[in-house]
Amino acid sequence: MLTLAFSSSHFFQTVAFGLAIGAVYASLALAIVLIYRTTHVVNFAQGEMATFTTYIAWTLTANHGWSFWPAFFATIAIAFVLGAATERVIIRPFERGDPLTLILVTIALFVIFNGLIQWIWGPDQKFFPGAFSGTFTIRGVTIAHQDVGVVAVTLATVVVLWLFFRFTKMGLAMRAAAIAPVASRLMGVRVGWMYAAGWGFAASLGAVSGMMVAPVVQLNPSMMQSILVYSFAAAVFGGIESPLGAVVGGLALGLLTTLLGAYVSWIGVDLQLPVAFTVLIAVLLIRPAGLLGRHVVKRV
Repeated sequence: MLTLAFSSSHFFQTVAFGLAIGAVYASLALAIVLIYRTTHVVNFAQGEMATFTTYIAWTLTANHGWSFWPAFFATIAIAFVLGAATERVIIRPFERGDPLTLILVTIALFVIFNGLIQWIWGPDQKFFPGAFSGTFTIRGVTIAHQDVGVVAVTLATVVVLWLFFRFTKMGLAMRAAAIAPVASRLMGVRVGWMYAAGWGFAASLGAVSGMMVAPVVQLNPSMMQSILVYSFAAAVFGGIESPLGAVVGGLALGLLTTLLGAYVSWIGVDLQLPVAFTVLIAVLLIRPAGLLGRHVVKRV
């Protein structure tokens, strides 16, 4: 049953918030796609790694007096090192093993990072200051700076990554290592280190999503767990091997679930996730590779 109350002001505010939360889904979905394209591993610990690095940003701002943007960029760098080190130390020994083993390893990482967060910072919710505050009004519609800022930061991150992979030597080497690792090794590309860099960039993307959503939901050890589920759905929705699909899927999923929660009374907040997965299954029945994914045909 649709809710009867409707105003253009409320609609556009809902759209702005939907795009903002969708941008968070998109950045984490892009991290999932980046790791999957690089090493063909589905990282179930992506959300907990994002939460861990967001706590590092909180430590820099709350305990060491850093302002938001210096802490933001420092945390991105720290997240890159953390992601690359995780691949080198923990993932690499299992990369030639059974895919199920790698899944179990990432689930173990999920538990480890969550435990470390609670051990170091405790289970209590913490206030995380955002970079954007206040609102502005366009033709009677009040929109929060935070919503616009989250979308802008996410899209800027996506553009920077696209330029990196398209025009830099390292970016081209990472793409080559993901597509043809054997041929890349013959050409002198250090494929193992390209895999580590892929995990590093994915961890940095996760840090961005964590720092963008923390001012909205407040920082706590389980902050990214539900967002990770939505992000997995967005990645599959857009195409698990398509970076553009991850962005489109995240924005579309955030907008769809927010609008349904606001205007379909029986859905509300509690049923947004089941409805999102219902839509996901419907899309995959029609297009199994996702919206922008490519269907690969193998000849025997």
